[in-house]
Amino acid sequence: MARDVIVVGAGPVGLMLAGELRLRGVDVAVYERLPAPTRQSRGASFTKRTAECFDQRGLLDRLGGTEPADSHFGGVPIDLGMLEQDHHGHRGVSQFRTERMLEDWVGELGVPVLRGREVTGVHQDEDGVVVAVAGPDGPAEDTAAYLVGCDGGRSTVRRLAGIAFPGTEGRRGFLTADVTGIDTRKRRIGENLPGGSMVMAMDLENGVTRVVVHEAGTPVPRDRDSLAFRDLADAWQRLTGESIHHGQCRWISCFTDASRAAAEYRRGRVFLAGDAAHVQPPAMAQGLSVGVQDAVNLGWKLAAAVQGWAPQDLLDSYHAERHLVGEQLARNARAAIELRLTGEDMDPVREVVGELLAHKDAAEYAAGMLSNLGIRYDLAKGEHPLLGRRMPPGHELTLADGTRTRVADLLRTGRGLLLATGRTAAQAAQAAGGHTDRVDVVTGTWTTRPGIAVDAVLVRPDGYVAWTSPGTADDLTQALDRWFGTARRAL
Repeated sequence: MARDVIVVGAGPVGLMLAGELRLRGVDVAVYERLPAPTRQSRGASFTKRTAECFDQRGLLDRLGGTEPADSHFGGVPIDLGMLEQDHHGHRGVSQFRTERMLEDWVGELGVPVLRGREVTGVHQDEDGVVVAVAGPDGPAEDTAAYLVGCDGGRSTVRRLAGIAFPGTEGRRGFLTADVTGIDTRKRRIGENLPGGSMVMAMDLENGVTRVVVHEAGTPVPRDRDSLAFRDLADAWQRLTGESIHHGQCRWISCFTDASRAAAEYRRGRVFLAGDAAHVQPPAMAQGLSVGVQDAVNLGWKLAAAVQGWAPQDLLDSYHAERHLVGEQLARNARAAIELRLTGEDMDPVREVVGELLAHKDAAEYAAGMLSNLGIRYDLAKGEHPLLGRRMPPGHELTLADGTRTRVADLLRTGRGLLLATGRTAAQAAQAAGGHTDRVDVVTGTWTTRPGIAVDAVLVRPDGYVAWTSPGTADDLTQALDRWFGTARRAL
């Protein structure tokens, strides 16, 4: 069956991308190698920006209660209370819970999630992609206009597409397990121990504790399938003096400090997102979060290509914008791991970093890097502080009928958004008239201001500001054409 898009991988990234595409009417299916959802929960938290991405699609409340996560860089705490903007992430949310929420969402949108289907071949030409699949009914071939690999750090799609995956090999191992029946002291951002070892214990839901152990000097396990909970419990007791052997282990695995970013996020009609595009040490809880943001960046662009209005180079902007984020993530994660686990020789550096992070400007920079609120894309020439950054989704407008609404609520359609206020409202609305099949035009007055004067602002479907008035060199028509294609002709 020919589809618009095939997404490989039913983790949070693949499901988020499928929902983004289907929200815009794209015929998309998700292929997953595993026959049933796994109970494993590699991710247990997500960043502030990822929470905003969920919120602007109406998904955050579906996760239920979450707890604010503290921030740190390589174990050096960052005092988020000194900052004007809230950078707190969300912790204690198992990846299984996030996946279940997203699969419910894509199911409501009508996206098929086809399990037990392993991709074995990929061939693309100028017309589309042919995907060979081994499934429950034997080998088969499916075709699509585009293929996206969201199939993890060992991505089959990446390998079959011939995309290089440069970076560093793992030198340190982290035994990780979800355990019930233990009552150990919580170490939510981890606790450094002599010699470069580290332990972490964090609450998840329903009495589950996420336990992580890095024991310096021990070899990295090569066979994850042979790991036993006893291995982790023995290491925990050696490092802390506490026994957790009586706990019941839900799952156990091992991660390393390998750090890589794909050389290309796009090759022709094949794209990569999430761990297929970048892997990094579990030092900053960034993997799931950055992957979800990849999906939100790519989804509307792929939909534009499928629907035929994508401007030239729109699809290439996915690599241009997200590859840099992936490379910075890999660099930052390596730095954080070295800071955290090098041992006592690093103590003077930790002390200096702590002194720097006590200053508001340094703390704000580091917090923005970790919360992902510091991302700024090169979207247009101009000096406005919002340009290229995410539009704060909690800001409110009062509409002409007196209704108050948040920016996040206005983005739930997955379309572009032009917010026009004050004297420029009528003029901006008129300029956008030929793009209203792709852009929602909302006029009103700011109830809570974005922090700096702005009369009109063009927000992409992923929540990033592509144009402001005042503050952008190009006019609104140029910005609309660049990001949303040629205006439709009046009948």
